[in-house]
Amino acid sequence: MTTPSRRRRRFAQVDVFTEVPYVGNPVAVVLDGDGISDRDMAQIAQWTNLSETTFVVPPTSGEADYRLRIFTPGGEIPFAGHPTLGSAHAWLESGGTPKKPGEVTQECGLGLVPVRISEDGLGFRAPALRRSGPLEDGHLDRIARGLGIDRARIVGHQWVDNGPGWAAVQLASADEVLALKPDEQHMGELVLGVVGAYPEDSPVQFEARAFALPKGVREDPVTGSLTAGLAQWLIGAGKAPRDFRVGQGTCLGRQGVLTVESHGEDIWVGGASVTCVRGTLEA
Repeated sequence: MTTPSRRRRRFAQVDVFTEVPYVGNPVAVVLDGDGISDRDMAQIAQWTNLSETTFVVPPTSGEADYRLRIFTPGGEIPFAGHPTLGSAHAWLESGGTPKKPGEVTQECGLGLVPVRISEDGLGFRAPALRRSGPLEDGHLDRIARGLGIDRARIVGHQWVDNGPGWAAVQLASADEVLALKPDEQHMGELVLGVVGAYPEDSPVQFEARAFALPKGVREDPVTGSLTAGLAQWLIGAGKAPRDFRVGQGTCLGRQGVLTVESHGEDIWVGGASVTCVRGTLEA
């Protein structure tokens, strides 16, 4: 660590998109992140070895309750979904009081992200996409090679990048998504989400998987930012209803469930969170 004088800082590890501990997606949250250098934040994120580690610091916007720095093992990213909800959960649990009743306002690399508070948990408003539109032929070829499938099995595709760089492809069914055995040699350059639908009347309407080796994440258990991008694409294209549920993490032994709700033109992605670790971190 390069910080000249270390001190104890409040720390939590929160399991997101689950009501049951240890079956969702954990995020490490340093609640007193002010004064930690960028280099030390990156080092701590490598050490926790989670898909994301966050640092709560004072906001620069008068509208925000706090500013969130989000790090993967590969470096800082402007936005991510489960770290947004897990950090808001930890901040509220530690005594944080929102400026707006019933809503936390997070500042991050994408700007201001509202997080609604409800009896069912927290939900963030899907941010505008940085990149949208169909994927290029060369990119689709690389994706098919990485997933180890014939390109004809990809029934839909779209850029759904809201910060991490997501490209997304749709397969014919959730079973096809679950059966994938990606080739890591060819997946290395891809930041990719894969989605497929379950049969009608299933309790969960879609299954998703997320791969992001360039961010240091081989397969992410449950991914809010990807679901936000998928929802904007699938709802806009008439491929999904305005409200639905997504399962993720099945292939990793997890049981993540993400809810998508449309309110007017806004799409909200939410779910339950549970704190599994409380304590202090020295940095």
